[in-house]
Amino acid sequence: MFQRVAAAVARGIRGIAAAIRARPRLFLAVTTAVFALDLFLPPVVLSLARKRVDYFTFNPWLSRLPEYLLSNEAPFGRKVEFLLRLALFWFSADSPYGGVEWGYAVDTSDLLRFFFMSFLVGAYFTLWFYRRDQVRQQGWGSRISRQGGVVGALTSVLGLSTGPCSVMGCGAPVIPVLGLAFVGLSSGTLKLLAETSKIGTAVVLVAMTLGVAYFGWLVGATPGAKDSSPSA
Repeated sequence: MFQRVAAAVARGIRGIAAAIRARPRLFLAVTTAVFALDLFLPPVVLSLARKRVDYFTFNPWLSRLPEYLLSNEAPFGRKVEFLLRLALFWFSADSPYGGVEWGYAVDTSDLLRFFFMSFLVGAYFTLWFYRRDQVRQQGWGSRISRQGGVVGALTSVLGLSTGPCSVMGCGAPVIPVLGLAFVGLSSGTLKLLAETSKIGTAVVLVAMTLGVAYFGWLVGATPGAKDSSPSA
């Protein structure tokens, strides 16, 4: 059983690597675009829907991070937990009535999630094009193209609508960006959106991971899994 699982994983990795080698520019372009959207789309949406962003800063405490990590102030486990929750930078807009109208902060765990999601989406579309070329070469029709397009569209919508953001000054640590943009800030709504955001993000990540693994497994079945498609 273990050997079968290991063989399937190796086959999937081989397929992903073959697709990326075949279309490195496509992979880099999609990965970079998704990462940029993860970082900058939330403050753009909030600026358009609520109030224009008027403040951005990196966490000034970051300069003390190496000193903290090398000190004996806390055990290793607590340092790791602190590091994952550490806010790296944030955008915000001041309210005309005082305080913060909205705020969007990115911490270390957010950044890691952005990298992971960007890789998944880049790998997914690279594998999709690679597999489409394989199907066309073998005369199996264009069914995979239609399926891939639908899955990609659904992923884009889910990723935008459930993408969580850390919010300052409104009583909820994490809610969907579009939720913050278009609904009121009642405590009940914020709590519901916070839970929905966490579940939705997990569902999207799992779905994309399974999709990439499946496509990688299919591509990896090709003898040699060599670059059969042109670079793009």
